[in-house]
Amino acid sequence: MRYTFNLKTLLLATCLVVPLLFGSIAPVFAQDEAPAAEAAPAEEAAEPEAGSIEEYNAFVEGAAGEGLVPTFDFFTVSMLWTVIAAAMVFIMHLGFATLEAGLTQSKNTVNILFKNVWIISIGLLTYALLGFNTHYPVDSWQIEGWLGINGPITDLSGPGNDDWSYGGLSLAMTAYGDFIFQAMFAATAATIVSGAVAERVKLSSFMVFSTILVAFGYTIAGSWHWGGGWLGSLPTGGFYDFAGSTVVHGFGGAAALACVMILGPRKGKYTKDGIKPILGHSMPLAAIGVFLLFFGWFGFNGGSVLSANPGPLGLVFTTTALAAAAGAVASIFTSFIVLKKPDLSMALNGILAGLVSITAGADSVLPWEAVLMGAVGGVIVVFSILFFDKIKIDDPVGAISVHGTCGIWGTLAVGIFGGVSIVSQAIGVVAVYLFAFVFAFAFFYLIKLVMGVRVSEEEEAEGLDVAEHGSPAYHIN
Repeated sequence: MRYTFNLKTLLLATCLVVPLLFGSIAPVFAQDEAPAAEAAPAEEAAEPEAGSIEEYNAFVEGAAGEGLVPTFDFFTVSMLWTVIAAAMVFIMHLGFATLEAGLTQSKNTVNILFKNVWIISIGLLTYALLGFNTHYPVDSWQIEGWLGINGPITDLSGPGNDDWSYGGLSLAMTAYGDFIFQAMFAATAATIVSGAVAERVKLSSFMVFSTILVAFGYTIAGSWHWGGGWLGSLPTGGFYDFAGSTVVHGFGGAAALACVMILGPRKGKYTKDGIKPILGHSMPLAAIGVFLLFFGWFGFNGGSVLSANPGPLGLVFTTTALAAAAGAVASIFTSFIVLKKPDLSMALNGILAGLVSITAGADSVLPWEAVLMGAVGGVIVVFSILFFDKIKIDDPVGAISVHGTCGIWGTLAVGIFGGVSIVSQAIGVVAVYLFAFVFAFAFFYLIKLVMGVRVSEEEEAEGLDVAEHGSPAYHIN
């Protein structure tokens, strides 16, 4: 009885206190220097009537033009959403690690996990060292619109970096918020390659390759689009890739294809009698990985709104979820028809295919268009995986198909459903994929000549956990 009384008291107090503390969370505007209390009514900006986000944005811009700036409602909430989204993208790296581990043999689990630890760690450091300022050269191009390799980040605090003037409505965050969100993206390209080359790549060679790929390859290609480069000023209209179907996922898929072609297939995968499946050791682990990726994708796409603008944010969450679901259902039925059995790995990759397919246009298509885009991606991924197996491109986790093939579809689909030029979309796809493939092929081949890129047959048979790390992942008594 005492517990019930206290709970009621707590609820009553909450109902009374919360409105007093937070009752004015609606748009609040103030000058840079707070006016005296009695003068506040004269400086206060009138709130708009309930209406569209465009009306709200116009109100905010008008207030800013009068020397008033948002102090809580929009800027602070947007910044909070940005760092939450960055943390969600970070969780995606755990998803990649568990997915890759689950779809490969148990004897290579430590190796998979180690590579993913390396990728996120070195990716963050190199992005701070030169990646961020290469990704966004601003006025520091060596070749205008094409190449702008620049140095490390400096102190990003202070006026112009941590207030409303950093980006206004379209980039409502601080410079540090901008950096950490983009940094979480950066390592994704190398993570995609990690899955495709699993179970036979030399650890030291992969560590060198992934470092350079993230530090230079990804950031240079990204600058063409997001950094104000040449893809934004095509005569056919600007290239559009909202959150990176091509610039992130397609780049990683094309780089993965180049590496797999140099590396060759796993021993025993392709025989004179046909394809011999090499089964993953833990489908539960793979499923956990995909659900973590699905969760993180809400931050990946949702954070790419670059503010807490409620209209686009709600749309992006909706299209992202619907496309993923449609991709899963489409891949389930497609694999059931083609393979005669409901295949879990295809269903999981179908979710990811739907997500990659919607990433380029999550903010610019309607819900049922997102369903169609995701469903087509779910069908494509099944046939793409089977195709690459047929031509003996050994990709243990289907990364080339999920990120590379579906990245093409997702980017072109924006030209079909999103109202942008499909010619520009095609130019962007060709440019980024070709650059990623050539960059990765040239550098990985150079590493092959200098260090070698593949473990010995004995090490591959023994498993990379013991051969490379001296310790298996599982100790079963």
